[in-house]
Amino acid sequence: MGRTLENKKEIVADLKETLSKSTLALVIEYQGLTVAEITDLRQRLRPSGAVCKVTKNTLMGIAIQDQEKWQPLSELLKGSSAFLLVKDDFSSAIKAYQDFQKATKKTELRGGVMEGRLLKEPDVKALGDLPSKEQLIAQIAGAINALATKIAVGINEVPGSLARALQAVADKEQSSGSTETAAVEDSSTEPVAEGDSSAEPAAE
Repeated sequence: MGRTLENKKEIVADLKETLSKSTLALVIEYQGLTVAEITDLRQRLRPSGAVCKVTKNTLMGIAIQDQEKWQPLSELLKGSSAFLLVKDDFSSAIKAYQDFQKATKKTELRGGVMEGRLLKEPDVKALGDLPSKEQLIAQIAGAINALATKIAVGINEVPGSLARALQAVADKEQSSGSTETAAVEDSSTEPVAEGDSSAEPAAE
């Protein structure tokens, strides 16, 4: 039994709403997958916030016709299509699909669209190789903690460094003062030269 017009409108509305919350859309050839396997794929995608929509290409075409950034999807609308619509953690979603693909060996990635750009399989793979959202958060937290530690160590080092600098200045001034004193003493003990005209004459 075919879908009613009202039912089709509901599907298109649902697709539009999901696309409005997505940053990445992947299109896969799903022919040959069982209901259980589609369910498995959806469960694998769930932790990343992505969803899998199995619908007719014509309905997806209607859903994207007034959304410029999703227009490139029209080039991928052929055959039996399943759409993986990803919110923001695209790295985890792609990895989840890749794991599913290895396990079933039944699907084929046609490509995807992100920010109005058509993506081919190598592009999608490159996105999947990026750190996941959780990994990025952990890296940022680690960097912040490392910076805080460096700042704390630097603050603790200030008094010691200042004391060493002041001591170095004092030592330098003391050394300079000793040299000047020795020079003065040397000049006051110089002997009078023979034949000096300032000496008094001997009595006759």
